[in-house]
Amino acid sequence: MATATLPYLSPLVSPASPLFQHPHWNIPVSDMNSRHSQATPPNSKYRDTLPVDFADNQDVLIAVMGATGSGKTTFINSVSGSKLRVGRGLQSCTDTIQPAKPFELDGRTVTLIDTPGFDDTAKSDADVLKMIAAFLAATASELSIDPGLRYEQGMKLSGVVYLHRISDNRMGGISTRNFRMFRQLCGDSSLKNVVIATNMWGLVDEDVAEEREAELAGHDAFFKPVLEKGAQLARHLNTTGSGHDVLRRIINNNPLPLRIQRELIDEGIDITKTAAGAELNRELWKQVLKHRQEIKQIQQEMREAIRMKDEETKRELEQETSRLQHEMRKIQNDSMQLKFHYGQEKMRLEGRLQQIADAARQETAQVASTYQRQIQELHDRLHTTISTSSLEKEEILRRLNEIQMSRRSSAREGVFVMIGRALDMMLSSRFG
Repeated sequence: MATATLPYLSPLVSPASPLFQHPHWNIPVSDMNSRHSQATPPNSKYRDTLPVDFADNQDVLIAVMGATGSGKTTFINSVSGSKLRVGRGLQSCTDTIQPAKPFELDGRTVTLIDTPGFDDTAKSDADVLKMIAAFLAATASELSIDPGLRYEQGMKLSGVVYLHRISDNRMGGISTRNFRMFRQLCGDSSLKNVVIATNMWGLVDEDVAEEREAELAGHDAFFKPVLEKGAQLARHLNTTGSGHDVLRRIINNNPLPLRIQRELIDEGIDITKTAAGAELNRELWKQVLKHRQEIKQIQQEMREAIRMKDEETKRELEQETSRLQHEMRKIQNDSMQLKFHYGQEKMRLEGRLQQIADAARQETAQVASTYQRQIQELHDRLHTTISTSSLEKEEILRRLNEIQMSRRSSAREGVFVMIGRALDMMLSSRFG
């Protein structure tokens, strides 16, 4: 029986396949089409039902977190070539979840997710927790073709980069509170997929910065506990290459769910009873107690103003009391409404993300159909050119390579650009 040096071609074959490496396949011509059509890649229980992005495991999703003004958006723009809005000073521009455009790094397609800090200037801590939790829960469970698979086949994070300014002369209350919330979101089991990246090294003397780095790494109140449990400490030196080096520490890691994903998805815990929700409530209660003490002090000053018939001071104290009482009501309302608002936001995200997944499936099916037609045409050409020159065969194989690479690229771009565009539009309209 005549044979030809034609590789077995899976629709999901990678560029590293023996297609481009092994010199002799010796597949009978009569078996070409049957082997191609009946093939099932190894360990591919769900590969035929998933968009190419999620199936080929070359895509990496990384969340970037940190305090307001820590340089999250600048970092993302630098390493990805994106143009997300950057805040100035301590004013936040990241008041929504912002997916950056995908980019290639060491053969992986990386998508970074920009997140607001828990000290956001435009949103309360409860709003920020609601947004992050709803995004993590909805994308983890709903971007799966099979809803029963939850984040096992959805958008599970390959890692988290937490940015901290080495230029800060101390890790103050806001930074400490932000990091506590971050720890509760992640838990301990996913810390090996976390990189704490210190940045803004150019704003401080190197010797001083190194002393601060050593203190952060060696102090129980700062980063030491998470580093001992698998997190990594890295320096970001404000260059694209340095940023890529930070990402290289985690892009090849096995994706793991964060604690809040396990709590919300696997365990079905009320968001207010998650570790992050409990931490938030502790912080809100501290603020309430602080405001009560401030009001008590104002009332004493007001009595003195009344005794002294100081009407101007009395009016100022009344205004301050009113402001503090309003702030207390808002804090208490945020706490009580967290569960309800989280549920609403998650339902909204789930519905929109299901539309995205449906569109991704349709697009993938269309791309696959075109791909299969082109492959079949090339198969037919090989079948009819068995006796022709090796140069013509090489040209057909080169074209096969081009088609496969084109398909992988277009499918990946279609899914992730669609997701990024839809999330940006949806979240901006909801929280902008």
